[in-house]
Amino acid sequence: MITIFIPNDSAAVSIGANEVTSLVVTEASKRGIEIEIIRNGTRGALWLETLVEVQTPEGRIAYGPVFAEDVASLFESDFLHGGSHRLALGKTDEIPWLKNQDRVTYARVGIIDPLSLSDYEKHGGLSGLKNALGKTGAEIIQEVTESGLRGRGGAGFPAGIKWRTVLQTQAVQKYICCNADEGDSGTFADRILMEADPFTLIEGMVIAGVAVGATQGFIYLRSEYPSAINQMNRAIEIARANGILGTSILGTSHSFDLEVREGAGSYVCGEETAMLESIEGKRGVIRSKPPLPAIEGLFGKPTVINNVLTLASIPAILHHGAAAYAARGVGRSLGTQIFQLAGNIKRGGIVELAFGVTLDLLINEYGAGTLSGRPIRAVQIGGPLGAYFDSKKFSTSMDYESLVQAGGMLGHGGIVLFDESVNLASQAKFAMEFCAIESCGKCTPCRVGSTRGAETIEKIISGVDVPANTRLLLDLCDVMTDGSLCAMGGLTPLPVKSALTNFPEDFQGKA
Repeated sequence: MITIFIPNDSAAVSIGANEVTSLVVTEASKRGIEIEIIRNGTRGALWLETLVEVQTPEGRIAYGPVFAEDVASLFESDFLHGGSHRLALGKTDEIPWLKNQDRVTYARVGIIDPLSLSDYEKHGGLSGLKNALGKTGAEIIQEVTESGLRGRGGAGFPAGIKWRTVLQTQAVQKYICCNADEGDSGTFADRILMEADPFTLIEGMVIAGVAVGATQGFIYLRSEYPSAINQMNRAIEIARANGILGTSILGTSHSFDLEVREGAGSYVCGEETAMLESIEGKRGVIRSKPPLPAIEGLFGKPTVINNVLTLASIPAILHHGAAAYAARGVGRSLGTQIFQLAGNIKRGGIVELAFGVTLDLLINEYGAGTLSGRPIRAVQIGGPLGAYFDSKKFSTSMDYESLVQAGGMLGHGGIVLFDESVNLASQAKFAMEFCAIESCGKCTPCRVGSTRGAETIEKIISGVDVPANTRLLLDLCDVMTDGSLCAMGGLTPLPVKSALTNFPEDFQGKA
């Protein structure tokens, strides 16, 4: 029997992966050919979707992008045995876009059957958990600390320090919360991992629970991700049935269980304390700090809060050791980062590489420039609250410290391209409007400042007393940065000020 892999990822499905699957089944039946179809996750090369792979004695052979009208000709070209076709890409692992990456967190994404526990174990799954179960909580946390792993949600706070705080805080009940409210524009790495390799996230959360003494976990997952919600729920059931979750993890005295909680779509619930409020059934509003969630978090109990990519990096660290992970990266930015290429880009998708790769390599080598073919004018890094860079900054090293030094931030690793047709004054206004819509309303600088900011930028665009309104806008940005309770209002000035600094010609008003 011939095995064919066709992604069940949301992006692939949105452009016809299900139709391709149905036609492959029909064509094989007509020709009397026995096949097995595995609906894997995407490999992350979204520009090649639908990517169809065929298992051959020489390895997996890839064809893409495949659309419904291509299926009959694939069969006629004997693609089931690696036959030549205009969509033939050769061995999947030899495609340069994939071969040149350094996949650690994404090691199994697009390779395994997402809901096959045996496939997961065959590709190294559960090795990290088994190693962790032989260690004390302090030893697990020391391993995480020595790896240099920092929060991949944007703040870049060392994961080991957060975990140690929860371990050392005495409480009868502790929690692990995974922030999967992936709301930044141009980001999709969390979704892809949850759809393609859900057991990795589960394993990471179980290890975290064992490390700090937590017995319950929650995955706060945005309702706009129905496929990821379904995949995670199914994976949790399988994990529970196989002793990975429950009262005796893999036959040990450790207990940990897990459930998915759906968010209602509020961007501000990506902030950790607003997320906790939402999980508790309240309106998603920022909490003042202190106390820190590590001491008084969910339901007032010590809580580890990490995002999907942070927790999904844990199994590899416990499997291969802290030194192997820390050997990657630069300075204080160790390990790998999953960069997401989006916007006006020719080759969008997921690129996992060690910290320190340049922005230019990502957008021009992996991304191949703009889809429109026009020159790149601006790149926004780190979501809707990230800075806009011009071509002078394309040599910037993609690590936490270098990006801050360049006037930006890494955020969740999203990179959005714009060609020469973009107007940065309009983009700056959008940032303020976005904040006004998504603000929880608790603090005045964010709630009122964003509205006044959008109005002021509109005056600048219209040519109304441009110098005075520009000064007013900069003063307003300072108030929002210094006075907002959380990053929603505190970071909104970043795209505005970077647009003003790097693209001043767009803020001259009407000619």
